[in-house]
Amino acid sequence: MFKAAIISKPQKPELAQILHDLLDWLKAHDYEALLDPQSAAYVGAPNPISRPDLASHNPHVVIVLGGDGTLLAAARAFGQAPTPILGVNLGSLGFLTEIPLSDLYTALEAWCDNCASIEQRDMMHAELRRGGKLVERWDALNDIVVSKGAIARMTDFSVEIDQQFVASLRADGIIVSSPTGSTAYNLSAGGPIVMPTVNALVVTLICPHLLTVRPFVVPGDSTVTIHIEGVPQLNYLTVDGQQAVELQLGDEVICRRSDRKVRLLRPSRNGLFNVLRSKLSWGER
Repeated sequence: MFKAAIISKPQKPELAQILHDLLDWLKAHDYEALLDPQSAAYVGAPNPISRPDLASHNPHVVIVLGGDGTLLAAARAFGQAPTPILGVNLGSLGFLTEIPLSDLYTALEAWCDNCASIEQRDMMHAELRRGGKLVERWDALNDIVVSKGAIARMTDFSVEIDQQFVASLRADGIIVSSPTGSTAYNLSAGGPIVMPTVNALVVTLICPHLLTVRPFVVPGDSTVTIHIEGVPQLNYLTVDGQQAVELQLGDEVICRRSDRKVRLLRPSRNGLFNVLRSKLSWGER
């Protein structure tokens, strides 16, 4: 029997019926459903499996019901597994979860018929070092962000690329994004859109003090090091907008491409441009 893992967004009451129908479809197609705690709660299923443990059960496919945030959590859970992820959009925008709910079963049928397109996306690796010692490390699909807390004062930091000094800067923060994450916070901060298959990292300042400081793109095998030189009060390192740790003066944040990759099931090979046209109204007059 095949296995399908299901990861769901919490606090979405409509998922109770959606999941009931999906479980019926999976059973009819000889799939065993592996539910995370959020999914299990909607249908009252026993024995849910925590998200970090789902990959160890070797599912053949992961179905994500929610928005991009839910898919980012799934990507971190399955970044070391070859399992493809099918993202179904229940949110408002959805760059990663581009499949609408109405196309869920069409996409699953395409997967069962070996007709679905699979895109492989690079993840990013980040390390926080304090006093020369490793404090914590993460892998992210979208971005690593250093930004200020509640006090509306800029942070002072310097940036190195491959141990080459770039500049000392003042800004509300800095974003290091993967090509996949270029359409997330990076885009809102004025950074460029980069096709997901490009081997690159994008560095974008958030509201820099000098307007001449512009976003820049570096090769994907580069190492970007951020030195925290001035902290007004609270400053945080944020991973994919979901995990955060408070920074201190003198901390170093080191970002580079991860060895981990994520495989995304896509309805077509023109997915990025379909999303740009439908979600951002590209080409409309």
